[in-house]
Amino acid sequence: MSDSPSHLADRTLTRADLLALGDEPHTLVDCDLAEADLSGLDLARWTFERCDLRAVDLRGANLEGSRLHAARAARAQLTGADLGEAQVSRCDLNNARLARATLSGAVITGCKLTGADLTETRAFDVRIEETLLVNARLQGWSFRRKTLERLDFTQADLTACDFREATFVESSLREATLDKARFEGADLRGADLGGVRLGDAARFRGATISRAQAGELLGELGLKVR
Repeated sequence: MSDSPSHLADRTLTRADLLALGDEPHTLVDCDLAEADLSGLDLARWTFERCDLRAVDLRGANLEGSRLHAARAARAQLTGADLGEAQVSRCDLNNARLARATLSGAVITGCKLTGADLTETRAFDVRIEETLLVNARLQGWSFRRKTLERLDFTQADLTACDFREATFVESSLREATLDKARFEGADLRGADLGGVRLGDAARFRGATISRAQAGELLGELGLKVR
């Protein structure tokens, strides 16, 4: 794929290269930015298509309205970055650091966020679907009244998360940390509740579960259902 003034492909790029491109949004396709220091840069409305962003430093960067598709961004540093209104799809963000990032209005679909740090994020009206959040840190997140479709929270830290009136569809809470989490009015019939501890079962008070789930919960608590 050939380059054009606002479209670069198959290039290895550095911070200096991006600064030289000027202020206008650009589209980068199959470009290598692994481990580059892009901290604090204004990359609003840029597109990163199938780019290598492994261990890239984007701390404090402006990625508002950006588009990341099929990017390889494991261990990316996005602490304090602005991803408001961003579209993030089919990306590998395993073990990425997004603490204190802005995700308000962002759409995240089909991504891998295993082990990611998502603490203290600004996440008003964020939409996440079909995403792995295994062992992720999401303390204090609000999912109130959200439909949570194919989200895997297995072993995630969901301390103080708000799931009130949320609907779970083909999702998992297996072995998640649920201290101080709230589920009043939630529909948990589409959730895997395996591995729930005795202290956590009470947190589901006021939520809807299926008869099969009720039996499983009682089994987890050591009770026999006849």
